[in-house]
Amino acid sequence: MKKLLMLLCIGLASTSYILGQDLSDAVRYSMDEIQGTARFRAMSGAFGALGGDMSAVNINPAGSAIFNNSHASISVGIFNKNDDINYFSGFTNSSNHNFDLNQLGATFVFANRNESSPWKKFTLGAAYDRSADFDEDWMARGINPNNTIGSYFLSNAQNLRLDEISAFPDETIPQAYSEIGSLYGFRNQQAFLGFEGFIIDPVENTDENTAYTSNIDLNGTNFNQEFFYSSRGYNGKLAFNLATSYEDKIFLGVNLNAHFINYERSTFLNESNSNENSTITNVDFENNLLTTGNGFSFQLGGIAKITEEFRVGLSYNSPTWFRISEETSQYLATSSTTEGNTIINPNVVNIFPEYRLQTPSKLTGSLAYVFGKKGLISFDYTIKDFSGVKFRPASDMFFSALNSSINNALATASSYRIGGEYRYKQLSFRGGYRFEESPYKDDTFFGDLTGYSLGLGYNFGSLNLDLAFSQAQRDTNYQLYNVGLTDSAEFQSKFTDIILTFGFKI
Repeated sequence: MKKLLMLLCIGLASTSYILGQDLSDAVRYSMDEIQGTARFRAMSGAFGALGGDMSAVNINPAGSAIFNNSHASISVGIFNKNDDINYFSGFTNSSNHNFDLNQLGATFVFANRNESSPWKKFTLGAAYDRSADFDEDWMARGINPNNTIGSYFLSNAQNLRLDEISAFPDETIPQAYSEIGSLYGFRNQQAFLGFEGFIIDPVENTDENTAYTSNIDLNGTNFNQEFFYSSRGYNGKLAFNLATSYEDKIFLGVNLNAHFINYERSTFLNESNSNENSTITNVDFENNLLTTGNGFSFQLGGIAKITEEFRVGLSYNSPTWFRISEETSQYLATSSTTEGNTIINPNVVNIFPEYRLQTPSKLTGSLAYVFGKKGLISFDYTIKDFSGVKFRPASDMFFSALNSSINNALATASSYRIGGEYRYKQLSFRGGYRFEESPYKDDTFFGDLTGYSLGLGYNFGSLNLDLAFSQAQRDTNYQLYNVGLTDSAEFQSKFTDIILTFGFKI
């Protein structure tokens, strides 16, 4: 029967997207935390009506036309994330440090030699900014009172035919795992692992069986669980900028942006129990994911000098249209009182069909007041509708259901940033505050972010040196698995950055 289904379904297998994308993926690739230059960061990114900074161009593309001279900058930073983690009263702490290049860019200013023209200059520029950092390692540990990894495998297996989650007598584990994934998808592979690892058993040992029982007592208590998480990678953005000024009072700009995703994640769960009705006493379950992608977006922006002191800005960020590819691999080991120790190591990399992701657009309004050469104060307000995230092709039933869940779970989020600068001769003192609403309707899952920043700058004439310190915090919950063992580890996270920028005239 299984061989017949293989022939009938092989044409459909190449278009199967059943991997397990979820809300966390939608949010992860839709967040755009531009780390930027030290001056930008010291003022909490409140630059939408100011410009004159390479990272300001990522907020409002008209900002490059504020430069009077061609300019370039390079920024490096130390980035730290400290987590206090609570999982069923088990407390752990993790601290992750990273030193990296986070910004590089240049703008070239071309003055209009026709002095009678109201279009005084135009600028061309390119800037790279890192918009997300995925480097982190942490562990959650606790005694789960009533839920087990057995629920994950059982939930995936229920209502699936036994001959669609099991190996032929003459098949090896790698052959069966690969074939089941190609024909039926990721969910069937999870059920296959549970069946071959003796975590689940069929109610009836027939091909048509669709009901299963767990060999880990689902009514048991005190499951000792340790969950290890490790990830690497980044989101990056390369902006190509064109801007112009009209009478040095109206500034207009456009960005064409190339986006890059490189995300690698490994999770490992160890669970042990001593429940009387459990024949499986220990489980090791490892999952590895590699995500790569590229995307495109554009930005439009304008800045107006209402007076010499007062400025307003408005910018629009289009959705980012990503094309994403993913690869996974898995490993399972179990200890049984009846079957002994079993290792299921398919040693197979699942390569899934490329899919598309559309992140939400963003609108930013800005105000700034410049006190001559003494300093300035600036305010940015942004709205972003995260419910507009779309996985495509929308014709795929899985993505259609996921998009519906996104629309129900995510909301429009607003953020505001306030920054100020005071100058004394060549020395500048800076500070800022920012607040970002949670993209979730239920913010207990992913809380609001609040942060502040401080900085110093010194202008040597053709060279400027800037230093910034910023700190922010956010509470989140990390759900271990999307079905069965859906319990969450609670995070209190603190982000601390120190950024150094060298800027110079070209």
